[in-house]
Amino acid sequence: MKLEGVILPVTTPFDGETGELAPVSFRENLRKWLSAGVSGFVVAGSTGEAALIDEDEIVQLLGWARDIVPPDRLLIAGAGRESTRATVRLCRAVAECGADAVLVRPPAYYPKAMDPDTVRRHFEKVADSIPIPLILYHVPQFVPVEIAPGSCAELCTHHNIIGIKDSTGDLKSLGAFLDVVAGSDNCRVMVGAGSKLYAALELGAAGGIVAVGCIAPRFAVDVYRSFCAGDMGSAGKAQSVLTGPHNAIVRGTGVAGVKYALDLLGYNGGDPRPPLRPPDERVRATIRDALGAVELL
Repeated sequence: MKLEGVILPVTTPFDGETGELAPVSFRENLRKWLSAGVSGFVVAGSTGEAALIDEDEIVQLLGWARDIVPPDRLLIAGAGRESTRATVRLCRAVAECGADAVLVRPPAYYPKAMDPDTVRRHFEKVADSIPIPLILYHVPQFVPVEIAPGSCAELCTHHNIIGIKDSTGDLKSLGAFLDVVAGSDNCRVMVGAGSKLYAALELGAAGGIVAVGCIAPRFAVDVYRSFCAGDMGSAGKAQSVLTGPHNAIVRGTGVAGVKYALDLLGYNGGDPRPPLRPPDERVRATIRDALGAVELL
């Protein structure tokens, strides 16, 4: 399996009346995104409201996605839980539903206990215990436990750990991970900030798992394909479309704003699951302006 290209961390649509998962809307979104040429999907990541959906719902989403996503595209499940035991259980469950890999964050409820050695042992135990590859998820803005570059270097020697997603948006952090996995045939670095996709590719990243790609999938794919083809001018132009919506919507308004943007663009966004709230009119105006500024709306 090659971890590369543009992978979308997709949203999770809910029924407006019941608050339950909305499978038809979910599948419709996947079909539209597939037509843009993306390399794959992360289901139940941060943009998919992973912290607000149940384990059995994650398994359901994976099954629905597997029916739509062809075998030549990656299907990755967000499967991090607080205990090693629960993480292994969920990873095995999504593997049975057809997930190609899992994206796993560090445990964080007891952050003072999560020293680098404890975090490393957690990931190693999970990787040892599951039948599909594991991708490390470094997202300290949501999960206040960092994966140190030194720990990443050790973990990426494990045969069942194939990469790391760095969502800090800090190119120095990304560069540190790239340095420690340099020369590895098994482990790749993916950027998690869509505003840095072009710059990350220049540094040597294998691609991006970027939420702004849900809003502008063809432009995200164009950045990657143009860069790989050596057409830096076209890659830069496509990147210029992504940067504003990433900053204003993904980073500025979060999941609720991404979902509203999707509604405006003809996808099935809908409201987030409580306690998250839909954006108010001021935020909606900001989102409309951000989309209009790059002629997406």
